[in-house]
Amino acid sequence: MNRLGKMGLCLIAATAAGAWADDAGLQRCRTLSDSTQRLACYDALPLGATQKPAVTAAPSATGAPASPAAATAAPVASSSSPSLLSRFGFESRAQPDELPFVESYIPGLFEGWRPRSSIKLANGQVWQVIDETSRVSWVENPKVKITRGMMGSFFLEIERINPAPRVRRVQ
Repeated sequence: MNRLGKMGLCLIAATAAGAWADDAGLQRCRTLSDSTQRLACYDALPLGATQKPAVTAAPSATGAPASPAAATAAPVASSSSPSLLSRFGFESRAQPDELPFVESYIPGLFEGWRPRSSIKLANGQVWQVIDETSRVSWVENPKVKITRGMMGSFFLEIERINPAPRVRRVQ
C-alpha cells in the first residue's frame, strides 16, 4: 500500500475512534423518553479529542437541567463588541480609516522594472515588484499611484506605462 493510502486509513481510523468513543453515553441518551432531556444528553456527549469539554448547565426553575447549548450561547454573543462583530470575516479588507491609494512620483529617469525590482518613490517608500512582469521604458519623473487590489494586494500604476505590476512595500 502506498504512503497516501496508509495516511487515509489512519485518518479514517482516527475519525471512527472519535465517533464511537462513547457508545455507553449514546445508549444512555436513547433510553430517555423526554425529548428535551434526550437532546440535552446528546448535546453533552463529547465528539472526539478536539472538542472542548461540555459545559455543565445549572438546573432550570423546573429542576430539569438546561441544555449545554443554551448555557454557552449567551456569553459568546454578549462578550463581543459591536465593532468586532461588524469586522468579523473582513480582516483582509481595507478598514474605513485606511487610505484607498497613495500618489507620488519616481524621481529621475525611470527605465522600467523586472521581477523583484525595487522602486523608490519620492515620498521615501520603497516597493518591490512581486509578479513576473517586466517592462522597459524611459520616463522622466513619472507620477505613480499605488492602489489596493483584492486580498491585501497592491498595484503600482505608473504614468504612461501599462500594465501595473503587483507590488509589496519593503520600506
